[in-house]
Amino acid sequence: MTTNHDRPGSDLRAQLALTIRLTTSAADARRGVVRIHAEVLAALGLREWDAVALVGARRTAAVVALAPDGTPTGTALLDDVTLSNVGLKENASVVVSPVTVYGAKTVTVSGSTLASSSITPSTLREALLGKVLTVGDTVSLLPRDLGPGTSTSATSQSLSRAFGVTWTTELLTVTAVTPSGGPVSVQPNSGVGWVGSVVGLQGFAAMDQGFAAMDIADRPAEAGSAAPTVSAAPRIPVDDLIGSRAQASKLHEWLDLALDQPELLRTLGATPRLGVLITGPGGVGKATMARAVSAERVVIELDGPTVGSLAAEGRQSAVAAAVDRVRSGGVLLITDVDALLPSTPEPVAALILEHLREIVNVAGTALICTTAHPDSTDARLRSPDICDRELSLPLPDGTIRAALLDVLLRKVPKSDLVLADIASRTPGFVVADLAALCREAALRAASRASRDKAEPELTQDDLVGALDVVRPLSRSGTEELAVGSLTLDDVGDMVETKQALTEAVLWPLRHPDSFARLGVDPPRGVLLYGPPGCGKTFVVRALASSGQLSVHAVKGAELMDKWVGASEKAVRELFERARNSAPSLIFLDEVDALAPRRGQSSDSGVSDRVVAALLTELDGVEPLRNVVVLGATNRPELIDPALLRPGRLEKLVFVPPPDAQARRAILATSSKSIPLAPEVDLDALADELDGYSAADCSAVLREAALAAMRRSVDAATVSAADVDAARLAVRPSLDPVQVEALRMYAENR
Repeated sequence: MTTNHDRPGSDLRAQLALTIRLTTSAADARRGVVRIHAEVLAALGLREWDAVALVGARRTAAVVALAPDGTPTGTALLDDVTLSNVGLKENASVVVSPVTVYGAKTVTVSGSTLASSSITPSTLREALLGKVLTVGDTVSLLPRDLGPGTSTSATSQSLSRAFGVTWTTELLTVTAVTPSGGPVSVQPNSGVGWVGSVVGLQGFAAMDQGFAAMDIADRPAEAGSAAPTVSAAPRIPVDDLIGSRAQASKLHEWLDLALDQPELLRTLGATPRLGVLITGPGGVGKATMARAVSAERVVIELDGPTVGSLAAEGRQSAVAAAVDRVRSGGVLLITDVDALLPSTPEPVAALILEHLREIVNVAGTALICTTAHPDSTDARLRSPDICDRELSLPLPDGTIRAALLDVLLRKVPKSDLVLADIASRTPGFVVADLAALCREAALRAASRASRDKAEPELTQDDLVGALDVVRPLSRSGTEELAVGSLTLDDVGDMVETKQALTEAVLWPLRHPDSFARLGVDPPRGVLLYGPPGCGKTFVVRALASSGQLSVHAVKGAELMDKWVGASEKAVRELFERARNSAPSLIFLDEVDALAPRRGQSSDSGVSDRVVAALLTELDGVEPLRNVVVLGATNRPELIDPALLRPGRLEKLVFVPPPDAQARRAILATSSKSIPLAPEVDLDALADELDGYSAADCSAVLREAALAAMRRSVDAATVSAADVDAARLAVRPSLDPVQVEALRMYAENR
């Protein structure tokens, strides 16, 4: 294994050379999926459905997945299209490494004349959804029917209707992507189109001039296409809007008064006009709620990302056409309006806003806009003469997630499902994430039924297994904290530390009624401090494995940036992600590097501004609900004192070096997977390791296992002689002076 820089400014990443084989799976054919052995996946530090770079005769990227049982460790299974993209033949060697992939803003492809004239941008985007693309790649229209977040039956039907049976053999070429310079992933808000139809390409404005004259109602509508369409998206009953029924009732009332009973408002001196902005986390069901409430009305829909990817003239023409269509009465629904009207607007935004202002003032019409990023939306949209009302859809809690799962699995053959357990293990999941979870579980159940020739039936194990693959949208762009199978029971001793974390983090989740009954708020934050190697980070990993909260782990220095405002923005975004995936835990490792005492740094004030941003987020005007901040440090005296007062990191927990009893517990935990000979006395060893940290104790057993291998590669047990040899090789790492200083700090606190 070697290391390389994947791209400028990235961390060192692992890379492996594997032998290419052509996959024989029809399910993987032409879908851009590379399958590798589980050990290779672990060696590269990847999860299933992450992206990998492939370097052969040319460089490309693809989605990685687990290979079937029996696949050799050094083999990579590629489909024929990916094999062509990497420029190699079977049995050649390809270099595989992790790669940073950004969500695509725009993707331009070229294809046959029949394909470009038959397939709308909306259907094209759905076909490419989830695929990793590089300029110059060949890509098929076969949707990525594997992994989370992909429901492809409707897309396949649309492709078949528009293109005929030959759509499965059509190959496209990726001609341009933004952001440029590397691979991108096609997202639900990406603008995807044919050459000549995406922003920056000539001739689009002229084509858009005919939108208003098109008789769209006479042909099947494609929701989300650049042209205004009569919404054809599936509408669910209002009763199935679990968690947003109150908002749906309010929206129904507004529509009824403004469109059906305008005389009541006029009698009271109010203008019967309605503009509504619906906000909430991505995937929470904003557009679904709008469609359900407006089911009995004509809904003209514009897809914000698709229209927003057009040239300026094209954007204005599309909005003008939609306004003309809805003049006769109905609702204009603009989804993801932040892509159409971003917070940093172009001159054309004023014209678009004028069109929206016009339609709001037309009798019998209403405007509904949705966005997951209200702060990134043009502030003028919220003016009193456009969207003067706002509805916010909250993140579903555990009870609502259980009810949503029940609705999603209502017609599915299932056996002994405990949905409350799944709901408690899916913090931060919205309905789109839960649908992806159910789909992944269905894939597992279908695979088992096909293999065993049995009736398909969804089990609890299928849903639990799907949790290893599906990540919530709120954490799709962040790294996961590697926890393995750790639990708090695996943490040797550390009774006070585990109790403090249980009270601050787990009790508010398990016993919220107790806090409410006693009229107190749970602790806002906890600071773990102690000598290096004594298990501060380890216990947090064990806490994260409980699965009842999402964990956002950040090294202190990762948030520091030399550019003015960048560090504060990183802090705000970190807390915003945590709020959107609540209940959650923010873990700030080495917090002394992030929040040093103010006024003592020589970094142009960056540290001072970061500390101020942290204080504001922790205890500012906006309350921090269902989010716990956990810091860890071995230099608590360097942290700004304002961060340690009640209401912030108010609970300080000293993690001392392990005593003999604690060392015995640590050795017992570390030796679970190490076959020790009967003569190895862990109690005596624990007494002899005075001055050793928790990490040192674990290192002794690892070194003992290596000593056994040096003695004989076929050794089956680790002997007492091996342990004695390890004692000589591993020396204690604790600094007595630092330990004593930390004890004094703890006593003074």
